[in-house]
Amino acid sequence: MTLCDPAARSALGDRLQAELTGRDGAAPQSPVAESWRDFIYAEIWSRPGLDRRARFLIALASAVGADAPVDRLDGYVRGALTTGALTQAELREAALHVAVYSGWDKGGAIDAAIDRIEAEKGLAPAVLAPIRHEPWDAQQRMEQGVAEFRAVMTFDGPRVGNGLPYLQDGILNFVFGEMWCRPGLDQRSRRFLTLVGVADSAATVPIASHFHAAMASGNCTVAELNEFVLQYAVHAGWPKASVIQGVVLEMAGKVAKGLAWNEREEGR
Repeated sequence: MTLCDPAARSALGDRLQAELTGRDGAAPQSPVAESWRDFIYAEIWSRPGLDRRARFLIALASAVGADAPVDRLDGYVRGALTTGALTQAELREAALHVAVYSGWDKGGAIDAAIDRIEAEKGLAPAVLAPIRHEPWDAQQRMEQGVAEFRAVMTFDGPRVGNGLPYLQDGILNFVFGEMWCRPGLDQRSRRFLTLVGVADSAATVPIASHFHAAMASGNCTVAELNEFVLQYAVHAGWPKASVIQGVVLEMAGKVAKGLAWNEREEGR
């Protein structure tokens, strides 16, 4: 039997914490602080099943969703920039995406963290595309939203002309007609941010449909979503992550059998 060396684990945690936050961590003074170094950094962030870009997106979105202290958000932003996992512009796009799925104040908290790190590092602000800079045809934007919903979710969205402001003006016009269409962040990256938002919501339909779509679209593999659950648990906690693990297993089975997210298997 080969025994694991606790000193080696701590050394790995120290190294990864410094690398992933862009700053050396203080010597732990409590079991919680030790577990950040010895478990979260040494054992979770070192796992090969998910790329660092995805882990930073999950960590940032779930941290702000859990109202983590600002130094935690700053560490993730600094680390993402220092390691090259994300650019300033991509982080700004991530903040907008989080605003939609977790609330605008949550997106604003990420924006504020980016502001602080840009000032700390003396970085010039990123050049960003405006939400809209040219006149648009309302019907064309609606059609674009319908098409983007289908591309992202892999099934048809709300009926056009339903008269419901949230579904028509919120979901179709802005979320899919503008935000998901923006070129500043790839679909896979947007997917991980979305999954954190819906997981935090505890809303059954969005959780099931989005995790199904993550796999059905080809954005994520089953193995990657199993890793997602562990990374998500760091800020969300084990009980909420346990619910999401069950959804991943159920939706993976449906995708493998060619079933829709809300389609029942025969005999059930």
